[in-house]
Amino acid sequence: MAEKRDYYEVLGVSKSASPDEIKKAYRKLAKQYHPDVNPDNKEAEAKFKEVNEAYSVLSDEQKRAQYDRFGHDAFSGAGGAGFSGFDFGFGGLDDLFESFMGGFGRTRTKKTGPQRGNDLQYAIEITFEEAAFGVSKEISISRLQNCSVCGGSGAKPGTSAETCKRCQGTGQIRYTQATPFGQFVNVKTCDACRGEGKIITNPCDNCHGKGRVSKTSRISINIPAGIDDGQTISLRGEGEPGLRGGPAGDLYVTIHIKPHAIFKREGYDVVCDVPISFTQAALGAEIDIPTIDGIAKYNIPEGTQTGTVFKLRGKGIKHLRSNNRGDQYIRVNVEVPTKLSQKQKELLRQFAEVSGDEGLEQKKGFFNKVKDLFKEN
Repeated sequence: MAEKRDYYEVLGVSKSASPDEIKKAYRKLAKQYHPDVNPDNKEAEAKFKEVNEAYSVLSDEQKRAQYDRFGHDAFSGAGGAGFSGFDFGFGGLDDLFESFMGGFGRTRTKKTGPQRGNDLQYAIEITFEEAAFGVSKEISISRLQNCSVCGGSGAKPGTSAETCKRCQGTGQIRYTQATPFGQFVNVKTCDACRGEGKIITNPCDNCHGKGRVSKTSRISINIPAGIDDGQTISLRGEGEPGLRGGPAGDLYVTIHIKPHAIFKREGYDVVCDVPISFTQAALGAEIDIPTIDGIAKYNIPEGTQTGTVFKLRGKGIKHLRSNNRGDQYIRVNVEVPTKLSQKQKELLRQFAEVSGDEGLEQKKGFFNKVKDLFKEN
């Protein structure tokens, strides 16, 4: 007879393994070698028995202590503690396979009690301004609703569903199955009533026994000021109705915002590029600035460089959960004229002769760096 393997080796754990580690290792191996997974496989069946034997000892604190002291001799011979069958330590095989196979030899059964209705999803596109200030929209959705003729029962008015005779109204059929470990009770959904527990012999003409019909509904939705692109609004109870008295599902509306021709959003701030002339940049000027509230006046200081950013405090997007608003940032771009008359060109040449490099700090700084660079080389 072949020599027994060490129980720790069988389960693939160390001698210092905790009870949870032993249980985890056992469940993994039991699933791997179970006869239902390996039908007519004698080697797998032997492995399964070996794993069970190892676990029955190592999962018991007293047996494990005896095994650690005496080895396999602790459970054999006249002086041994006596090994008599398998003790799985956490409810037996049925509990074990419930944890990773839905029950030993079982199939999942259909719920026959109240069941929550399905959630629905909807997407809507709004403008930049509507997102900034909030808006009320009316949307149309198609959803299942309880039949108005039968009230959701599915039976023709004046009649009612009958208790299924095959399952006696439980929606489940129990049967026994022979296994290498004896007979086990298995449960499956009743094929006569499909798990409902009742059978409709006189179905409603309007819903054909389903109890629900598809109907288009119009729903008003309030979109709050400050909502951002991709955010979702939930409407409780606006999904499909529940089954057998269960609550209705919810409606989730995802917001998409159309790009704006002028404004860009960064969080709760608004960014806008504004072109100004060379003269306005050099001399300074009061210019019109577009904001989400309308046109505002702003004084550009003389000597403004292209790319300079100015902030208009409190002119951005309203925060969702407060009355605070973000800011608006104005980025000015100095526009150089492309078509000049002879007179304009002559005046600019005169300006260049008179001004030279005076006031052009960036230019002087750049060329000083260039000179230093080539001196070093």
